[in-house]
Amino acid sequence: MSKPNAPVANLLVELFVEELPPKSLKKLGAAFADALVASLQGAGLAGPESVATPFATPRRLALHLTHVAAQAADRPQQVKLMPVAVGLDATGAPTPALLKKLGSLGLDEQAVGRLQRQGQGKAETLFLDTVVPGATLADGLQKALDETLLALPIPKVMSYQLERGGPEVQPGWTSVNFVRPAHGLVALHGPSVVDVSVLGLKAQRHTQGHRFEARLPTIELGHADHYEQRLVEDGAVIPRFEARRAEIVRQLAAAAAALGLKPIEDEALLDEVTALVERPNVLTCQFEPEFLAVPQECLILTMKANQKYFPLLDHAGKLTHRFLVVSNISPQDPSAVVQGNERVVRPRLADAKFFFDQDRKRPLADRVAGLDKVVYHGKLGTQGQRTERVRALAHAIVNQLRMATVPYTVEAKDEFEVLDGKVQQAALLAKADLLTDMVGEFPELQGIMGAYYARHEGLRDGVAIAIEDHYKPRFAGDALPRNHTGTVVALADKLETLVGLFGIGQLPTGDKDPFALRRHALGVIRILSEKNLPLQLPELVAAARPVFGELINDPSAALLDFFYDRLAVALREQGYTAHEVDAVLSLRPTRLGDVGKRLEAVRAFAALPEAASLAAANKRVSNILKKTDGAIPQEVQAGLLREAAEQALAAALQAAAAAAQRQFDAHDYTGSLQALAVLKAPVDAFFEDVMVNAEDEALRRNRLALLQQLHGAMNQVADLSRLAA
Repeated sequence: MSKPNAPVANLLVELFVEELPPKSLKKLGAAFADALVASLQGAGLAGPESVATPFATPRRLALHLTHVAAQAADRPQQVKLMPVAVGLDATGAPTPALLKKLGSLGLDEQAVGRLQRQGQGKAETLFLDTVVPGATLADGLQKALDETLLALPIPKVMSYQLERGGPEVQPGWTSVNFVRPAHGLVALHGPSVVDVSVLGLKAQRHTQGHRFEARLPTIELGHADHYEQRLVEDGAVIPRFEARRAEIVRQLAAAAAALGLKPIEDEALLDEVTALVERPNVLTCQFEPEFLAVPQECLILTMKANQKYFPLLDHAGKLTHRFLVVSNISPQDPSAVVQGNERVVRPRLADAKFFFDQDRKRPLADRVAGLDKVVYHGKLGTQGQRTERVRALAHAIVNQLRMATVPYTVEAKDEFEVLDGKVQQAALLAKADLLTDMVGEFPELQGIMGAYYARHEGLRDGVAIAIEDHYKPRFAGDALPRNHTGTVVALADKLETLVGLFGIGQLPTGDKDPFALRRHALGVIRILSEKNLPLQLPELVAAARPVFGELINDPSAALLDFFYDRLAVALREQGYTAHEVDAVLSLRPTRLGDVGKRLEAVRAFAALPEAASLAAANKRVSNILKKTDGAIPQEVQAGLLREAAEQALAAALQAAAAAAQRQFDAHDYTGSLQALAVLKAPVDAFFEDVMVNAEDEALRRNRLALLQQLHGAMNQVADLSRLAA
């Protein structure tokens, strides 16, 4: 809330700097605006009705904020002073300690009458009700700027000397720290300059436009609301990051459409290029078609990573010899810019072609021995040793698949032997491309180049695909391995990483995960779940432990907890409720391909009218069984079922449990849970009419046996008690 009658106007703040790091600009712009808005709102100078517009270009961070008050409203404040026994003597007169405290607050003895007492006895305390004057905009903005610059996500700052400033600045001697040297500060409240300063700069109303194409060398801003329009018209700058990005997208699409092509989609590249230009101008360039003999991934990566170009693809997704450049200048004759970019890209493509030609002269198998000289981890040995561990684990996974195949036939045996052979070859060669020149230059191409070189050597396509796919999924939403060979090697590779690093205590902590173990775990989960593999997660972890020998401690318990934690997070992100996820995962299902079916079954069961009552009863049964001492009989003795309600429950349970078991064995989890709905009435009647803890021990234990059978029948698919409110 602003102070009554305090002027309210729109605020503009701009920090004009040298070129900011392009990969950080989007985040810096958002952080600059968000921190300023939060601080001003906290000071009462801006409210929820204020609308923020952030600006970020290579040379500026700025914010336009509506409805900002020149002074915040005064606010009441209660100040705790001291205990009554310390502040007042026996007659109620103020003590010297109280008078001293009041004096420090600018008050005299007359303020004693305004004091409030709170509490009783020795805890009775004196409080003073006072009013704190609202902050002025100059004070509030100064505080906001100081806090914002300290809080910006800058991994490494520059230290530089000021050349000019106020009387406290000694040119060439006074140093400041910021991500890049700052040269100007604008702070306008409506038409008025706000008296603030940062980084040795005092606020004024002047800014600069485009380095080369601004219509005016200096732009004087008459009002905070003129900022964007003046920069566009007189500064040749599109100051809003998202508007500039949208203009680049529009121009890229138009230039590509004119050639009947389409630009490559890359959100990170778009953000980076947006951070490199202030007024984008897209130009079409080309390179010699003979370079297309090099794998397109290599050409695309070198153009994107090194030159920030947008390669053009045909409608089949194949790379063409055309590409687009986003220039920061718009000359009448762009030929010099086009030719310059074509000249620059040629050596890059030539390097890629040279690497590709040289790498193919040496087979992948010849490079495997060199992996023994590449350190994987100080405690886990070399890449060569890791390769052997992955091969051993991959063989164990094939055996687990073989054992899970029912019925097991001669044809199946032959198929698994062939699969094992392919898996062993792919696992042996999977890391060999790490020693190629191309992957040495572009680590992002590991696996991809191995597949190209494998095909060049005439290896089976299934092996080549597996070499590429064993890294998949590389990121959230990435494709899974395309064939059985790649699937097995990918599982082995990720499990070897997880078991090894967990086994030496290298667990992720907080937001730190230097070995991407969360990503590896999610990759294993996705492969097992989405491919519905007949593999048991605990057995996979157990198979990975022996391949390390004495190098590691057994990480199985901690790693399985980690897997189920990651699975729970992933399922909640997919839209399942915490109760649904908890109900299913509390049973620790070992075959992850069943988890989705179980969740859908739980969701369908929860929609039944009987669900709430059965979930509550299940929770009650669980609590009773937990508190029971001694072993509970496995069988229910019909002769000890005395009450009609327990006889009815036993009969209903026998029929319902059999039906539910048949559905469960057929993996129809929805049908299995719904078969239990008929138990609502007999369960309710049982708890209404039957005393479980009967004095007769035989009756009591027989009733506990009945409840134990009920509990087992109800909790095969999920722990239904977790659905109880």
